[in-house]
Amino acid sequence: MFPDIGAPIADAVNRFVDWLVVEHGAFFEAIANAILVVLVAIEQTLRNAPPLVILIAVGLIAYAASRHILLSLGMVALTWLIGALGLWEQAMQTIALLIVAVGIAIVLGIPFGVLTARSAVARAVINPVLDLMQTIPSFVYLIPAAMLFGLGKVPAILATVIYATPPLIRLTDLGIRQVDHGVIEASRAFGATRWQMLRGVQIPLALPSIMQGINQTMMMALAMVVIASMIGARGIGETVLIGLQRNDPGMGLVGGLAIVLLAVIFDRTSQAFGNRLQTHRRVRN
Repeated sequence: MFPDIGAPIADAVNRFVDWLVVEHGAFFEAIANAILVVLVAIEQTLRNAPPLVILIAVGLIAYAASRHILLSLGMVALTWLIGALGLWEQAMQTIALLIVAVGIAIVLGIPFGVLTARSAVARAVINPVLDLMQTIPSFVYLIPAAMLFGLGKVPAILATVIYATPPLIRLTDLGIRQVDHGVIEASRAFGATRWQMLRGVQIPLALPSIMQGINQTMMMALAMVVIASMIGARGIGETVLIGLQRNDPGMGLVGGLAIVLLAVIFDRTSQAFGNRLQTHRRVRN
């Protein structure tokens, strides 16, 4: 009754992946090595630093983002609590992975968001791809990443980037398109070029929306922590995974609490920075 189209699609995808591995394996290996160098450097720095130094750094970053001493002390307390749960080393591994993944997402997401905001053709092409990226189950991202890059932290980072980048692209696009047309026309009347308008007017005014996109990217990257541990990402996600494998609900709960604490730290700090940008924008206007 039904034609078999699933098998031909699966065969075509397998042949395509095999072709990529055979013909462009060196290229993918170079990408993996570059990402791994950065990741290892960040991870070793975090793991070798005394916990007190990390706690002070968290407090300073939170204060720089919010200018609120109570929020800063709260972020320090939550970071200390992660160590008290016995997951300090794993947390440093997870933070290193998040820094690299979110960094790559920002480098890719903001330019694509700008492109979709300035080109209707690009928006028509990119939006369906974003819809696909956001609707495919997150487990599926692990398959091509593992096939192209093997097991380990690099495929976990790339799968996280694919999963977490769409919100940043969409919110960057939205923020730029919502910039007041009167401001754009005024800058054009003063002879500003398209690049000058983008750099000096549109991006600064869209910065709160872009920061919200970065915040959402961070949260979605954290949501991939446990899933990415299935292909060797380690970190806190591995603790939850081991708890599941051993039928140890206590270990799984402790790992889950640590992930929640990390999410609160990243969310509150980035939200505070975005609110400061919004307030600064209103003061300037």
